Amino acid sequence: MDVHLVDGTYELFRHFFGAPPRTGADGSEIGATRGVLNSVLMMLEEGATHVGVATDHVIESFRNELWPGYKTGEGVDPVLLGQFHVLESALEALGVTVWAMVELEADDALASAASVVAADDDVEQVLICTPDKDLAQCVVDRRVVQLDRRSGTVVDEQGVHEKFGVPPASIPDWLALVGDSADGFPGLPGWGKRSASVVLDHYGHLESIPDDPDAWAEEVRSAVRGVPRLAGVLAEQRGLAELFRVLATLRIDRRLVSGVGALAWHAPAGDFDAVCEQLRDPGLARRAGRLADARA
Repeated sequence: MDVHLVDGTYELFRHFFGAPPRTGADGSEIGATRGVLNSVLMMLEEGATHVGVATDHVIESFRNELWPGYKTGEGVDPVLLGQFHVLESALEALGVTVWAMVELEADDALASAASVVAADDDVEQVLICTPDKDLAQCVVDRRVVQLDRRSGTVVDEQGVHEKFGVPPASIPDWLALVGDSADGFPGLPGWGKRSASVVLDHYGHLESIPDDPDAWAEEVRSAVRGVPRLAGVLAEQRGLAELFRVLATLRIDRRLVSGVGALAWHAPAGDFDAVCEQLRDPGLARRAGRLADARA
């Protein structure tokens, strides 16, 4: 079987900015929620059998205590923020497993679920449905891959290396050096994507990069410009780089999913019809009902 793990936060943002606004029966804005719900149901209609969706129930997480500039909900449209709870309830009514994260983030939940289900011999492939570069660290061969549902692009371990210049295990180190503007940490001055890729493809992790530029491998020195400057910055700010790596490293909490069986979709819950009425989309209920009958 294949397992689909969906970044619900990314999907909600994508539909909020890409789908037309719609109001629910109570007058609240639910256009993005409808878009995500339709998208997940379509995934099931196309053959997905085991699905989990992770959301950021609140934008802030434990990482905000580690770095003051880490992303927050400040500046996010309140209309968008107000749909997170609505989406989580709607997905649960559809019968889909939802991880609504508070202390950890949605990305941590996806990483945790991928780690658990990939260990099951009955699972052929785990597809993490998001283009988010953080999740590249979870990719394993062709067994755990990233799927960009918009483009249909599947990125396996070779694809990660082609895209970032480093293997999945080095992605947190790479982000520590180049920064991640979406998450709110800047990386180290002077370190660009290419220099980080070349250096980490050779050394693997931050702690293996020598402080002394003369100790850098010749093949690295010949491929990167400004080695003394880069080495000096890293030597002076190694502690900061290690902090950024902590921010970029996804946490594995195996308590979030008991096993692959918990992600199996069978049918919507009894209140799904009422949810669809609130969303002014009764067709969703009919589609889910037909699909449940077909799989019974």
